[in-house]
Amino acid sequence: MAAAAAAAAVGGPQPPQPELPAPGLAVDKAATAAHLKAALSRPDNRAGAEELQALLERVLSAERPLTAAADGEEAAAAAGGGGGPGAAEEEALEWCKCLLAGGGGYEEFCAAVRAYDPAALCGLVWTANFVAYRCRTCGISPCMSLCAECFHQGDHTGHDFNMFRSQAGGACDCGDSNVMRESGFCKRHQIKSSSNIPCVPKDLLMMSEFVLPRFIFCLIQYLREGYNEPAADVPSEKDLNKVLQLLEPQISFLEDLTKMGGAMRSVLTQVLTNQQNYKDLTSGLGENACAKKSHEKYLIALKSSGLTYPEDKLVYGIQEQSAGTSTLAVQGFAGAAGTLGQLDSSDEEDQDGSQGLGKRKRVKLSSSTKDQSIMDVLKHKSFLEELLFWTIKYEFPQKMVTFLLNMLPDQEYKVAFTKTFVQHYAFIMKTLKKSHESDTMSNRIVHISVQLFSNEELARQVTEECQLLDIMVTVLLYMMESCLIKSELQDEENSLHVVVNCGEALLKNNTYWPLVSDFINILSHQSVAKRFLEDHGLLVTWMNFVSFFQGMNLNKRELNEHVEFESQTYYAAFAAELEACAQPMWGLLSHCKVRETQEYTRNVVRYCLEALQDWFDAINFVDEPAPNQVTFHLPLHRYYAMFLSKAVKCQELDLDSVLPDQEMLMKLMIHPLQIQASLAEIHSNMWVRNGLQIKGQAMTYVQSHFCNSMIDPDIYLLQVCASRLDPDYFISSVFERFKVVDLLTMASQHQNTVLDAEHERSMLEGALTFLVILLSLRLHLGMSDDEILRAEMVAQLCMNDRTHSSLLDLIPENPNPKSGIIPGSYSFESVLSAVADFKAPVFEPGGSMQQGMYTPKAEVWDQEFDPVMVILRTVYRRDVQSAMDRYTAFLKQSGKFPGNPWPPYKKRTPLHPSYKGLMRLLHCKTLHIVLFTLLYKILMDHQNLSEHVLCMVLYLIELGLENSAEEESDEEASVCGPERCHDSWFPGSNLVSNMRHFINYVRVRVPETAPEVKRDSLASTSSDSLSSLQSSRRPKVLQRENSGTAQVFSLVAERRKKFQEIINRSSSEANQVVRPKTSSKWSAPGSAPQLTTAILEIKESILSLLIKLHHKLSGKQNSYYPPWLDDIEILIQPEIPKYNHGDGITAVERILLKAALQSRMNKRIIEEICRKVTPPVPPKKITAAEKKTLDKEERRQKARERQQKLLAEFASRQKSFMETAMDVDSPENDIPMEITTAEPQVSEAVYDCVICGQSGPSSEDRPTGLVVLLQASSVLGQCRDNIDPKKLPITEEEQIYPWDTCAAVHDVRLSLLQRYFKDSSCLLAVSIGWEGGVYVQTCGHTLHIDCHKSYMESLRNDQVLQGFSVDKGEFTCPLCRQFANSVLPCFPGSNVESNLWQRPSNKSIQDLIKEVEELQGRPGAFPSETNLSKEMESVMKDIKNTTQKKYRDYSKTPGSPDNDFLFMYSVARTNLELELIHRGGNLCSGGASTAGKRSCLNQLFHVLALHMRLYSIDSEFNPWRKLTQLVEEENSQQGNEEQQPEVPVLYHDVTSLLLIQILMMPQPLRKDHFTCIVKVLFTLLYTQALVALSVKCNEEDRSAWKHTGALKKNTSDAEKSYEVLLSFVISELSKGKLYHEEGTQECAMVSPVAWSPESMEKYLQDFCLPFLRITSLLQHHLFGEDLPSCQEEEEFSVLSSCLGLLPTFYQTEHPFISASCLDWPVPAFDIISQWCLEINSFTERHAEQGKALLIQESRWKLPHLLQLPENYNTIFQYYHRKTCSVCTKVPKDPAVCLVCGTFVCLKGLCCKQQSYCECVLHSQNCGAGTGIFLLINASVIIIIRGHRFCLWGSVYLDAHGEEDRDLRRGKPLYICKERYKVLEQQWISHTFDHINKRWGPHYNGL
Repeated sequence: MAAAAAAAAVGGPQPPQPELPAPGLAVDKAATAAHLKAALSRPDNRAGAEELQALLERVLSAERPLTAAADGEEAAAAAGGGGGPGAAEEEALEWCKCLLAGGGGYEEFCAAVRAYDPAALCGLVWTANFVAYRCRTCGISPCMSLCAECFHQGDHTGHDFNMFRSQAGGACDCGDSNVMRESGFCKRHQIKSSSNIPCVPKDLLMMSEFVLPRFIFCLIQYLREGYNEPAADVPSEKDLNKVLQLLEPQISFLEDLTKMGGAMRSVLTQVLTNQQNYKDLTSGLGENACAKKSHEKYLIALKSSGLTYPEDKLVYGIQEQSAGTSTLAVQGFAGAAGTLGQLDSSDEEDQDGSQGLGKRKRVKLSSSTKDQSIMDVLKHKSFLEELLFWTIKYEFPQKMVTFLLNMLPDQEYKVAFTKTFVQHYAFIMKTLKKSHESDTMSNRIVHISVQLFSNEELARQVTEECQLLDIMVTVLLYMMESCLIKSELQDEENSLHVVVNCGEALLKNNTYWPLVSDFINILSHQSVAKRFLEDHGLLVTWMNFVSFFQGMNLNKRELNEHVEFESQTYYAAFAAELEACAQPMWGLLSHCKVRETQEYTRNVVRYCLEALQDWFDAINFVDEPAPNQVTFHLPLHRYYAMFLSKAVKCQELDLDSVLPDQEMLMKLMIHPLQIQASLAEIHSNMWVRNGLQIKGQAMTYVQSHFCNSMIDPDIYLLQVCASRLDPDYFISSVFERFKVVDLLTMASQHQNTVLDAEHERSMLEGALTFLVILLSLRLHLGMSDDEILRAEMVAQLCMNDRTHSSLLDLIPENPNPKSGIIPGSYSFESVLSAVADFKAPVFEPGGSMQQGMYTPKAEVWDQEFDPVMVILRTVYRRDVQSAMDRYTAFLKQSGKFPGNPWPPYKKRTPLHPSYKGLMRLLHCKTLHIVLFTLLYKILMDHQNLSEHVLCMVLYLIELGLENSAEEESDEEASVCGPERCHDSWFPGSNLVSNMRHFINYVRVRVPETAPEVKRDSLASTSSDSLSSLQSSRRPKVLQRENSGTAQVFSLVAERRKKFQEIINRSSSEANQVVRPKTSSKWSAPGSAPQLTTAILEIKESILSLLIKLHHKLSGKQNSYYPPWLDDIEILIQPEIPKYNHGDGITAVERILLKAALQSRMNKRIIEEICRKVTPPVPPKKITAAEKKTLDKEERRQKARERQQKLLAEFASRQKSFMETAMDVDSPENDIPMEITTAEPQVSEAVYDCVICGQSGPSSEDRPTGLVVLLQASSVLGQCRDNIDPKKLPITEEEQIYPWDTCAAVHDVRLSLLQRYFKDSSCLLAVSIGWEGGVYVQTCGHTLHIDCHKSYMESLRNDQVLQGFSVDKGEFTCPLCRQFANSVLPCFPGSNVESNLWQRPSNKSIQDLIKEVEELQGRPGAFPSETNLSKEMESVMKDIKNTTQKKYRDYSKTPGSPDNDFLFMYSVARTNLELELIHRGGNLCSGGASTAGKRSCLNQLFHVLALHMRLYSIDSEFNPWRKLTQLVEEENSQQGNEEQQPEVPVLYHDVTSLLLIQILMMPQPLRKDHFTCIVKVLFTLLYTQALVALSVKCNEEDRSAWKHTGALKKNTSDAEKSYEVLLSFVISELSKGKLYHEEGTQECAMVSPVAWSPESMEKYLQDFCLPFLRITSLLQHHLFGEDLPSCQEEEEFSVLSSCLGLLPTFYQTEHPFISASCLDWPVPAFDIISQWCLEINSFTERHAEQGKALLIQESRWKLPHLLQLPENYNTIFQYYHRKTCSVCTKVPKDPAVCLVCGTFVCLKGLCCKQQSYCECVLHSQNCGAGTGIFLLINASVIIIIRGHRFCLWGSVYLDAHGEEDRDLRRGKPLYICKERYKVLEQQWISHTFDHINKRWGPHYNGL
């Protein structure tokens, strides 16, 4: 019914088929669509159009779905049973698709439209976390980015690019020549000319033009309906998300449309921007109730957003407004100041929660500063505008953002959308401020804006047409206005200045950054920046904005108790100044590079000065800063400074034309100077009660990202002020600010009213250091950019060696990305290679990974090391020391200077002429008096002076000499004007002449207690009183008494006088009141003690003081001798290298030489002073004092040497300890420990306990044990039989299958045996432990087991969090701290005994065989219950529990003893095999590395043997009998069907048999028994080799061999001839079916190579070698015999003779034959035929398996990790998008196992099984608890070991040898083979636990 009404409303006739949309038949829909399309194609298509309208009206009716959203039941009814709420929407979408396709299929329609895609842009939109690329070589805009596909298809070889993870989302710029150079476009987007794209046929998109407006209107209605104003500010995000979820399909549908290409996009653009359409559909007129309601909701939403909907008759805001009114926004601060009084004290604002800030009321500015039209008016004229409005209202849902951005490739749309975006800018800001998810929202906003504003053309257009700049500045100003508070700087009560409150969420959470970043982005475009710099109104507003930050975050020094709450607001403050003030400033500066831009600079400077003047007035500033407060934030000062610098450097402006008057300069210098003084105070610990945060501020202020926007401009501004102000005034201001004026007295005591004595020294150092920096820094005074870069780089490299990335980070680059120096630009690389050498990463055996480092070249240390720059750039004071230490080391190493050098004096770049005035500081009397006084005080050993002070004093003198005025008038004309008191000190102001001026008497004011007073007033007062020196500082004016006495000099009085003069001079009006002195605050009246005047006799000049200082420093009288007296050349050619480096003595000599060079008079006077033989110093006191200091020095020196010696000794001890104890990677150079091989003399092995320190034997009741680490290992199982290593798969085709691993092969073999043979017998025929075998290693230290228990107890009670779990028995060795988890008891027993056992006996082999059998038959009763036996049991338990059950239980009957038996001898096998692998797979290297792994096999064998003897093998089944006796025939024939037979002897693994035989013997074993067992087993092994060989060859070969061997059968040594034996084996086995089954197909596999006797011999030897190797190792451990070393080809013969298999009389002349080792216990042919019979009876039934089970030659190669590709990108691109096999999503943290190549999800919940995450699970299955994973997204390797994990580091390094963890830098990474080798080595040697230090528990969550 509603549909009919709606149709009527449209005014057309009723639609012909009203029942049409019966939910359902697609055929109907298609037919209808086709019919309508035909109707619309007719020339007169009104009827068709109306019909379509009616249909759409019905299908897209907005009523149903939303009631549905509200309430399911009714909805279902209303929808005519449409199947729940979602059905109606789906139905609607189906209709739309049908209609768009006009009756055809929708897919075909899509394809058709795509064919007409003219877009040459990629425009792919991505969201956060997408991996994209940025190429700086191709980018025009710094924001340029490319999707991976476009990047890899373009050619960027050799470019400066990186990969990055998108933070906020972005879009691909490929094809957009506004943003990137065309050379970088990929193959797909190299500009297509539009001619080759055919025109779009009209009827293809005709339906779309009709349907889409309706569809979009429907969407907007949904959005209107769904929005409810949050009630009472409670966020209703849930509701919003609900609506958005419902609309997901609609928005996705639109998104799909945009992806159809350009043709469809242009239709969409038409629809979205067409104003008529919008008006018709949304006006809410007409009688459709639904539309009316929706329009009302829209108006309510507008209103609630604080926006007015202008009536049409109003002239609508922005576009129509005349440009003139834009200055409404900027009625300056003047207007605002009046209303500042109105404080807004609404309650909610007081409950701000931030302590200390809650009390301060916010300030609301009057509304005159807002431009109403910008802030409050919105009118929507098109779908696009209203869509954006709702997008903002719903806080930028990701889907909507993506849809809006997907449209951007359409140019027309781009312009319209940008204008709409700008129109909504104020609204965006308001929504952002209110939002609770401001982070997400900020990212989405920037995601959009960066696409719009990076394009210069577009930005310019919008700036011109929509007042973009006005809007941005106003919106920023408005935003900050909401969090202003009254400034407390200077004059708290009367201050009119307001600043931002850094504690507000707006600043704390950085909410402003999207707006600021947009602003910075558009200022990077020249055309836009020019408009900004030309528009005076805008500049005023902007300075107004900047002044909100001036003086924010004020610190007040706590003087009484420590502050209780440390505020962290300073982060916010520094971030705000950098982002909101400095970055826009750098953006503007980058456009003021040439002369033509002078006007801009003048504008900025003019408004900046006005703002500063307003600021000084607002805070009521006169001439003294308020004490004990400092703010680090002076953005106005810094704007001013930076534009001045630019003006002089680039624009050739005359500096004086942009400088203000003297009075303003005096004010300007105060606050920056206050910061410098405060820095010194903070470093002197005077602010310690303010907590750590104040140190944080001091560091941040100089830190590399901030320094060139903060400290550099400040110092530059001070340099400018100093160059223009009176130097005496400036110098005295400095010392007063640093509070050290009182210290500068000749008297030995003084009183400081403003500074505690303990801070004086460091404050004086601070003041002098500051002067040195001020006078020698040239960053803004004439250095070129490359020189600056070089100086910065040298300073950083001198502090420490640096990696390339940390250098990039530490070199302060211009914070604005568009500015000249791009990090990684060419100049950076060329300067780097000029000043530094690259040190490639090295690997220490300890495993600590080094990165590639850059270290300064020698000539840099020699000529360019600049301590001043280092001091300026150090964040931590220790870095200065570090630089000096490195400099000292360089000088020692290069032999330039042996002692402790002083910082070198470095020549400076010449000053720019504009700043010449700066050097007047060095030639002013005030400074000279200070220097003279300090030299004198140092010489007299006054208190509180340090070497650093002297160093700086000399530095200043040297600077003065280097920069002296050109002409030296010997006596300057005396300065006219009132006589000042310092005229009586020095006649002129030139340092060169003042240096030689003698000062005879000085009058000082001293406390009455001072020693000077007690003497005759004219006595020589070279006092050395080291008592506490105090003095005063009251302005004093004394008339001159006699010409010989200098006056008391007071810096403060001088400064006052100067200031007054300047003020009077500048005040033209006669009636101006002289400003009051505000210094009354300074001296607390009444606190100064009684002062009296004393007159000191000095009789020194600076020169004479220097010469005496030389004597003092060298500790010899008359040590200075003018060098030019010997060598007159020196004066002509003064640059002498010997003076470049050295200590104070060198510095003094250098200065005296320079002084002599500068004037003949000085030269003469120096000679005179030296000629006067220094008289012995009169008073004894001084010598005593000097002696004291000299003694002190000497004592110090001695102490230092002692310490050095001790340290060196300690280091060497430690080193040797490390070599023996921690030897982890180099088993070669090691001394065997006494455990494994004991000397025969010792009667019993003696062990040292590392806990109690006692040594003694291990006994039954107090056993000693070895510290061991037990771990399960699957390394053996990873051996493969082919040589080429497995590669990590990097395409879908390459997959790794583990069929060919050692573990898999052994598994298959065991299960085959178990199928056909008796279980208990199977378990004796093989070894397990290839996977999950237990490996035992020790550090070689021993301890008493009871000591160990108490040690564990103490660890348990220790609260400190260890990296291991004590409950699991883990601990670290008390001596070497190596990780361990068990103790292996040492078997008590004397070594002599074992030596007796080793003597060869002459018994025959038959006797020995009998003895062996008897010994094995004795049941091994478990020894009585002693402590030792208990420990043996417990360690056995530990060994079992080390590995998982599945790696222990192979028996078919669970819990059978055979299982334990198998497990125990397999432990021995595992350890022997692993040792073999550690030796490289063979024993050629011999016994050298015996103790390398400090083997504990001997002890392990005892424990295993003890337990194995508990299981006696029933003698009938003992394989020993089958090997050594002939069994009666009928027994073997009894193979009853029902009972499974035993495993034939030839199927037994001989090595396993060996271990069983030996472990069944009572220990210790006798050597001849051992040899006997080996001999017997060798016969079996050899037979197996022959059988294997016979199967390997083909029928013809077999019959030939059978024949040749048979001929020799009766010769004497037939039993030792392989030919005879082989022929016998063949004939025996031919009786069975072993050879029959060969089909033709198998013949093909057999190698066609003819067997020669040599190749057969080699085959037999290779077959037997593995057994011989293991046996030799075993013999070596049991009997302590060394292994001989040999060549690979003779390994067999050497090992067999070592084992006693070779008869001693064997001659080695003729070629060696393996068969000669045979020693048959019974006639060979009989026993062989007995063995072959077993096989024949088996092959009767199972011929196939019979052959498969024959033991094959073992071909295992050493285990390796997977081979990795050269370039990391190949791994990354394949794996980071690979989906998880379980949940088919792309995992957040994908990882890949480097052992087997399995792809796993780190921490992925999808793959969790029983609370184990996938990596942990995989580490158990693949490595029995050890996993090595490469984290794809981080490029690092993570090791899982049991319940712990650690980050190992990365094996991929960039071109500079650095890791890139988390791929933050995104530079190309290449495999570092050495590192990978180290990793593999640690895996194979099981040393992860020992080498990697940082382990933590993973709680199964990885």
